[in-house]
Amino acid sequence: MISGKTTLIAHLGYPTEAFKAPMIYNPWFEKAGIDAVVMPMGVKSEDYSQFLPLLFRLSNIRGALVTMPHKVATVALLDELTPTVRVAGSCNAILRRPDGSLLGDMFDGAGFVRGVERKGRKLEGASALVVGSGGVGSAIAESFAAARTARIGLFDASTSAAEALGARLKENYPDLDVKTGSADPTGYDVVVNATPLGMKEGDPLPIDVTRVSPSTFVGEVVMKAEYTPFLKAAKEKGCQVQVGTDMLFEQIPAYLEFFGFGTTTPEDLRAVSTIKY
Repeated sequence: MISGKTTLIAHLGYPTEAFKAPMIYNPWFEKAGIDAVVMPMGVKSEDYSQFLPLLFRLSNIRGALVTMPHKVATVALLDELTPTVRVAGSCNAILRRPDGSLLGDMFDGAGFVRGVERKGRKLEGASALVVGSGGVGSAIAESFAAARTARIGLFDASTSAAEALGARLKENYPDLDVKTGSADPTGYDVVVNATPLGMKEGDPLPIDVTRVSPSTFVGEVVMKAEYTPFLKAAKEKGCQVQVGTDMLFEQIPAYLEFFGFGTTTPEDLRAVSTIKY
């Protein structure tokens, strides 16, 4: 039962966004005996900047999970940003500190990278292509750089978005080899779809899979289905793949630490989750 003393974590997204976080966090809170709840809140983009400050006036709110399409807009509404947020240009976690100030962090990239590394892929010295330079793609690229990836390719339908991300990466990681302007996966150790392509039936593939080597690790951020057409095509080529929900389960322990709830493992989260794939 939710009471006025229950610690609230808001899950902020567009009203049509599929809210999966409560289906993972809330069963885990119950199992761990923690009086907290993740509450989905659909917010339209035009209302977001006015809504967020009012939300954090609630007496029992500790923080918020931020999803599409608010990750970029959130950055300008906070008091302090972590270095990851500054490089990625987007935020998916807000913590209200004891003095009432709001701290923003970003865990999409960390979740994706942790998933890759847990599957046995070494990223230090490797090369990675990230297709999509929005909030998620930017965070993944930053986390690749932090993991000492030697070479990163960036591609986006907006050339300026990819170039701006490349500039931020070079500013923070001067030794990193950054290339922009091509989605050709040839020669990359890791290839990531960080675009929404795959959410709708009939979407084109984000990358020409015929040019992907069977030795390439292929990752996806779309969670519409466990195996998107892109991942199915990569698996048929013999590639090792990572599904979109792996990024979600891998980043949740980092979220829990950020909000002060301790930590757990992806395996424990999957054991209690009500998401069925």
